[in-house]
Amino acid sequence: MNVSPSPTSDAPSRPRGRNLIAVASGKGGVGKTWFAITLAHAIAKTGRKTLLFDGDIGLANVDIQLGLMPKNDLGAVIGGRLALSQAAGHFEEGGFDIVAGRSGSGTLANLPANRVGALGSDLAEMSAAYDQVILDLGAGVDRTVQQLLHSARECIVVTTDEPTALTDAYAFIKLTHLEGPDIKIWIVVNMVNSTREGERTYNTLLKACEGFLKISPPLAGVIRRDAKVREAIRNQVPLLVRYPNCEAAVDVGNIAEKILG
Repeated sequence: MNVSPSPTSDAPSRPRGRNLIAVASGKGGVGKTWFAITLAHAIAKTGRKTLLFDGDIGLANVDIQLGLMPKNDLGAVIGGRLALSQAAGHFEEGGFDIVAGRSGSGTLANLPANRVGALGSDLAEMSAAYDQVILDLGAGVDRTVQQLLHSARECIVVTTDEPTALTDAYAFIKLTHLEGPDIKIWIVVNMVNSTREGERTYNTLLKACEGFLKISPPLAGVIRRDAKVREAIRNQVPLLVRYPNCEAAVDVGNIAEKILG
């Protein structure tokens, strides 16, 4: 992985990246990290300079899904050995840059609040060097997730049609709306048997948001269940490299087009 140049910015102490989109989920197991990787890849294929930041602090696995052994990672940044921009490496196959996390690091998982806030500010400032930044958050609603989220202007919440996934997605949306009402929230429904089924799932979540929160987060898209996704992950190869024309790849491409406007 190549080291990226260090960007500069005149942003305030707690800036929000104008082009920074967080990817979140109320619970694990809904395909959040796979989606973040594939979305970053789809955006990079449009010619935009793209960064994927693995913000699942302590349980990072972007590098594992892609079969990478990064020279630098977030641990070196937290340890003060590198600036955040120096930890970014280029993923040639996907055409985008990555800041890798460090899986299983208790030190990262227990970062004090001020350090997490500073990391989010650094990421927002670093985003000035890119056309688009995708921030893969940890699953759930813990403190670290919410603090990093507030460096983004938009958030895509990934869910499935499972009742627990929907319940936890709603809980995440509720907390995000209460703490950051100016963050635009999108919804992606993953691993469904058909587009229509995914739209029904979205409408269930939308009804709860409108009824209790008085907000209407838009549907970014539906991703159909596709056996090629599992095969690509198992082989540690990006879906858009191995199966660029499969159903799930087409669906993520459509989502990228929609959120890019």
